[in-house]
Amino acid sequence: MTRVAEPGVPALWRNRDFVTLWSGQVVSALGARISATAMPLLVLATTGSAADAGLVAAAGTLPFLVAQLPAGPLVDRWDRRRVLRASEALAGLALLSVPIAQWLDALTVAQLVVVAFVQGMCAVFFGLAETAALPVIVPAVQLPTALAQNEARGRGAALAGGPIGGLLFGLDRTLPFLVDAISYAAASVALLSLRKELRTGPVAPAEPLWQATATGLRWIWRHPLIRAAILLIAASNLVFQALVLVLVVLAQRRGATAGEIGTMLGVYSGGGLLGALAATRLHRHLSPKMVIIGVNWIWTALLPLFLLTTNALQIGAIGAATAFVGPLWNVVIVSYSALLVPNELLGRVTSAAMTVSWGVMPIGSLGAGLLLAGAGPTGTILALTGVMLATAVAATISPAVRRAPPLPRG
Repeated sequence: MTRVAEPGVPALWRNRDFVTLWSGQVVSALGARISATAMPLLVLATTGSAADAGLVAAAGTLPFLVAQLPAGPLVDRWDRRRVLRASEALAGLALLSVPIAQWLDALTVAQLVVVAFVQGMCAVFFGLAETAALPVIVPAVQLPTALAQNEARGRGAALAGGPIGGLLFGLDRTLPFLVDAISYAAASVALLSLRKELRTGPVAPAEPLWQATATGLRWIWRHPLIRAAILLIAASNLVFQALVLVLVVLAQRRGATAGEIGTMLGVYSGGGLLGALAATRLHRHLSPKMVIIGVNWIWTALLPLFLLTTNALQIGAIGAATAFVGPLWNVVIVSYSALLVPNELLGRVTSAAMTVSWGVMPIGSLGAGLLLAGAGPTGTILALTGVMLATAVAATISPAVRRAPPLPRG
């Protein structure tokens, strides 16, 4: 179907700054997914320790817990163009240190922890700066379309990055990280072409960090549905952050090659891409209460199925089923946030919410590594199923969820 631009507004793909930002991030996001696939494989190949792999994964997500709140005000005060470029350049340098250390036979787990942490920190700052810059680059009428294109960019990178990362790692352990470093460099160079000033007005007086944090957390606490939704998201994020490492170890111990593991993760991500395409239609036919409760029970039913197969592709297919329903959950929760949170508080509430809901991710990675070392993949999957079961029960009996109002139609 041909898209018709709004009168007086050029088509989105004729917006030079948007195309520059989007295309640069296609390359960068693909590189990041390639190295994310290779990182646990590298740790396991180097030390053989699932606990070490969990430690490195936890370091990569720790910035979402410790940096999310202070990064928001800083991004609003700093030059956003410089934040974008510096984030890409610093992440690229960190990734480049991995193949250099491998060539010098000097690679350590401590270095990988630092590299993962720096990459995660750069992702936090870049993500916040891009989110703040997008409404300046893109007219308001095109903003939903631009956000959808960014979602497709991330899902597509996850779909392709897994198989490519596994294939490159199978050829040479340095290749995934070298490719990612090059992708960051390419994205940083592309950002030099941004022409628009990425700020709409003067910098507002800085609000004390504790005050911004308290405002966001206080609003969340006073609204039962948002509070319940954030806690449910935190629980599911903990489970699925742990699950990725568990599936890599599970497939490896059942004889899968690096290429097969990469393909498995690509199939897994493909379910999320299909779910994103289907969510815009499906949510119109399902009540929010049905989605919030039903998705958690679907995840609870699917997790034990990982124990019934030894084939990497079948593991990926089960993962794809869990990923398929995720976007539907996201549509409902994000829609509620947009409708219920006053716009002038949205940044502070979102920052506080992400600190709570994403801050559990390093705990998931670290816990997965420790559980794998002590209980193996089978015991770890059973433990994650138990957490998911408790989450589904909590969603079912939550008065706020059971009384969730319908979303507006159309």
